[in-house]
Parts: sequence; structure tokens; C-alpha cells
Amino acid sequence: MRIKLDLEPEESFPFYAVGKHTVQAMIYTHLNGTDYSDLHDRKGFKFFTFSDIYPSGPFEPGKRKSLIISSPDEGLIETLYEKLLPDEKLYLGRHALKIVSLKKFRLRPRKAFITGSPVVLSAPGDGRFFTFHHHNSLAYFVERLTELAVRKYEAFTGEDFELDGPLFTRMIPRVRRKGWLDIYVRVNIRGRYFDVPGTTWEYLEAPLNESNRDFYAFTMDAGIGELNSLGFGFLNPLKKKP
Repeated sequence: MRIKLDLEPEESFPFYAVGKHTVQAMIYTHLNGTDYSDLHDRKGFKFFTFSDIYPSGPFEPGKRKSLIISSPDEGLIETLYEKLLPDEKLYLGRHALKIVSLKKFRLRPRKAFITGSPVVLSAPGDGRFFTFHHHNSLAYFVERLTELAVRKYEAFTGEDFELDGPLFTRMIPRVRRKGWLDIYVRVNIRGRYFDVPGTTWEYLEAPLNESNRDFYAFTMDAGIGELNSLGFGFLNPLKKKP
């Protein structure tokens, strides 16, 4: 389940001024006083994520930006929808944006997805984040991505689940200048700033069928990879093949 917010800035400021930690803080603030008020402190998966703010580019009055929050926990989305108010002034860090549109909706999973924010994974063994530049292992990337998706689903449902094969069977990355796949995003984690590497993908093909449809519906809204509650690993279903 999802919420889409259309936002209009009240002043001009650069795009980098609104970090993922400021969006996360806004979400947790709106959960205060609800059944989810302790979500930030719960151990384990938080079961929500959010897209990058789009379109990219500087924030300017009169130019709308959008943000989508997704979660397989319908209660969480319903709670946020009730707490977020049309015409409300949101503060993302030091900057105010007015909610000009608020929409709650569901999407069905399809056989292909596109990322709406970078996908982040831990590196094998050394405690760092995975990058294709340093680790150069698509096999590890797919294996770790699949393992995490199954673990999240089992934690959410309380049931054992086995996926017959990898999470995605065809993957097309968004290649950056000089042929690099990695992108770095600056985030604030426990008061310290880090440049977190991730990758974005133009096409992720899933072996969707009736036996795993609920799993992919969950994965689509929970996000893939790690740091989902910081807005990484957001997925949108894709209608057309590349």
C-alpha cells in the first residue's frame, strides 16, 4: 500500500538540502502518538520505505515535487494517511513545503520493476557497503538481495517461505558516467554523516506466478536490499519491457 504526496516549496533551496534522513524524520514525527510511535526503536525490519523525491533539481516555489511512501503494513499506511493533512505545511529539515495533494492507493506486482531509489547492500565479510566498483560480484549481489527479501517476508508473515530461484532473473542497471554502476548518497545515521553507495536499476524481471504473487506484492512495498526505512530500495512495477 502507498501514499503519494505532491509538495510545493515555499522558498528556493538546492535539491541536496533535503536528505533521506529528513524524510525519515518527518515520517516518524507523524507516527508519534499512534500505535506506531515506537517503530523507530523496534529491533529488526521496519517494513516501510520511500522513493527519492522527484523530479530532481532545485526546489522552487510553484514547482511541485512528489514523494511516495510504501509499506506492506496497511495499518502503517492508514495511520500516516490520517496524520498527514491536505494543505499541511511539512518541514523537511529547515525547509517548509506545503502538501498540495495526498493520495492513498494500492499497486499490483508485475513481472518487472524499476527502482525509485538506490539499492543498498552490506559487503561480504568486511562490514562495508557493497559496490560493484570494489567487489564486482553480480552473483553475490543477487544472492544477498534474494536472501534479504525472503527473510523480510518470513519476519512479516511469521511463516516459512522458499523462493524457487533468484529474486530477479533479468537485471538491467542504470549505467553512470565512465561506466560506473554505483551512486553515493549522503545520509545522517545516529548523528554522523556517511556516503552510502547503492545502485539503481532500469529493469528487474521477476519470475512472478500465482504461488509467489503475495511475496512479490510484499517485496514491492517493503523495498529490496537494506536501509529501507532510510528510503533505499524503493520499487515501482514496470509495464513495458526495455
